Amino acid sequence: MSLPNLITMARILCVPLIVWAITSGQMLPAFVLFLAAGISDAVDGFLAKRFGMATELGALLDPVADKALIVSIYVALGFTETLPRWMVILVVSRDILIVGGFLLAMLINRPMPVRPHPVSKLNTVAQIVLAGTALGSLGLHFEVGWVLPVLMALVTILTLLSIGFYVAEWIRHFGTNGAAQ
Repeated sequence: MSLPNLITMARILCVPLIVWAITSGQMLPAFVLFLAAGISDAVDGFLAKRFGMATELGALLDPVADKALIVSIYVALGFTETLPRWMVILVVSRDILIVGGFLLAMLINRPMPVRPHPVSKLNTVAQIVLAGTALGSLGLHFEVGWVLPVLMALVTILTLLSIGFYVAEWIRHFGTNGAAQ
């Protein structure tokens, strides 16, 4: 178990604490834990790459930690009505769709390489910025005005685009593999 993997595991263990803080109205601790999780993500990646500490386990754990954090925060923010439930359903459904598509490909013996699409990377950044802005505004008691609706629109558009790109990629993948067999 390398240091980056331990940091990633700590991030995963932070998720229930963040959810508890959000759902109990403790937005400042939730925001601080969210920031710590973000910093830990950067630190574990830096350590893994810079000092040759990358492992197969880390390559699997890091995206699990990221998805667990984002999905859990969105569900908690939907539960507290900080974010609209339709948005939570959209964000969570996208992740379920992506994981389900890759699992299906493996189950039918047509595995696909896991390569995040550039739109998905932008979507993840937008989701993090939206969650951080919502938590920060509540935890630090400042008004964000028009920023939150603009971020919600951006996340919605990027989430829908991401779904479209993955569905198109799966159609190409399954069509190509099906024709080759």
